[in-house]
Amino acid sequence: MGSHISNVRPQPDRVLLDIVDYVTRYKIDSTLAYETARNCLIDTLGCGLEALEYPACTKLLGPIVPGTIVPNGAKVPGTQFQLDPVQAAFNIGCMIRWLDFNDTWLAAEWGHPSDNLGGILAVADWLSRNAVAYGKAPLTVHDVLTAMIKAHEIQGCIALENSFNKVGLDHVVLVKVASTAVVAEMLGLSREEIINAVSLAWVDGHSLRTYRHAPNTGSRKSWAAGDATSRAVRLALMARTGEMGYPSVLTAKTWGFYEVLFGGKPFVFQRPYGSYVMENVLFKISFPAEFHSQTAVEAAMTLHQQIVAAGKSTDDIERITIRTHEACIRIIDKKGPLSNPADRDHCVQYMVAVPLIFGRLTAADYEDDVAADPRIDALREKINCVEDPQFTRDYHDPDKRSIANALTVEFKDGTTLKEAVVEYPIGHKRRRKDGIPLLEAKFKRNLARRFPVRQQQAILDVSLHQERLEKMPVHEYVDLYVI
Repeated sequence: MGSHISNVRPQPDRVLLDIVDYVTRYKIDSTLAYETARNCLIDTLGCGLEALEYPACTKLLGPIVPGTIVPNGAKVPGTQFQLDPVQAAFNIGCMIRWLDFNDTWLAAEWGHPSDNLGGILAVADWLSRNAVAYGKAPLTVHDVLTAMIKAHEIQGCIALENSFNKVGLDHVVLVKVASTAVVAEMLGLSREEIINAVSLAWVDGHSLRTYRHAPNTGSRKSWAAGDATSRAVRLALMARTGEMGYPSVLTAKTWGFYEVLFGGKPFVFQRPYGSYVMENVLFKISFPAEFHSQTAVEAAMTLHQQIVAAGKSTDDIERITIRTHEACIRIIDKKGPLSNPADRDHCVQYMVAVPLIFGRLTAADYEDDVAADPRIDALREKINCVEDPQFTRDYHDPDKRSIANALTVEFKDGTTLKEAVVEYPIGHKRRRKDGIPLLEAKFKRNLARRFPVRQQQAILDVSLHQERLEKMPVHEYVDLYVI
């Protein structure tokens, strides 16, 4: 006769407690983390402004019911929308992820920690506008940066040793969890309520990665993070009403996350939560491309110049070899037809072929008109990836965290260009000195896409000044972005 299952409600899982204790008790004292978070904020908002040039993105934005304006609601930068915080989080999250140009974190699981800004900024703006309406003090941008650092840390530290992609789950599960935790704290929930909220995030339905991979690659990958961070806001607001949580959501026998979705294995952690992830985050500065290809694109740009200098063209190429790391091969080594922009920006062969041919790689280069150039597919067929085990080891080494790629071009006449090797992309921590001026230039270009000169300058005057920006009320900063 089977034994009875205990119905004694357990203590919350340790993973839940560690997240909530970090969010509620840990004080960020890293100047580097705050400086990096400011750069992350402006870069992420700039990515969203660029996405507004693409109808495929803008058709998803705005209120659920057209024409709805929420009094004291959160505003969506670069638009005239003023929405409830859940829908605003979706709008902002969708914009900033659309072109695959915001920051990246690479480990056992990869992802884009600034995706969390959708929920963070929407809630901070909404809270600030309502606080001012009731004669109370608003949140400041410092509060936003603090929430960003902590969301980056939660998502990134879980990702270091735990691969969700290997069990078919998308990394936006970590956006949902991290956003829920920091948003719940911003909303003023008690410790128990935040535990409940985070448990709700883990028990929630989670996205399959199928929309990122052949044969189903599609545009959901561009709005999945907006969906996740907006869902986080919704769950945190539910927990604020007193909605119960599920303390052993991860560890429960048969029905918990570990057994149902993670192969029965518990999470493994490399380090405690601090400010490591924000300090080491990878910026996409030069190219809107899946991050495992960033160094390959840099190498291709170098080789393009050499091909032109040699008086040759890509028609003269016999073969190209990409010496790379295992994650690149697993995610973006792709042959065959590419059916849409989302398919193309996750194909390393495409992302190398375009700069070799044109000497550039922009968001527009993934669109159908550029992709129709027959030279691209002809060159793609000549490109092959091979794993370099040392590149793979360096990719996982916490002291290196390289994303190395090396390209060799062989011509039909038997000559070969010297292999172009790039270990660390321009957005890597090891290249911050070179990267930040380019990041600021990228931000300026994106402001110019949307705003008149006077408005651009008003945004720059505060955005490039650390102390001034941190002290600014959130709603006043967001108002600078209203078109």
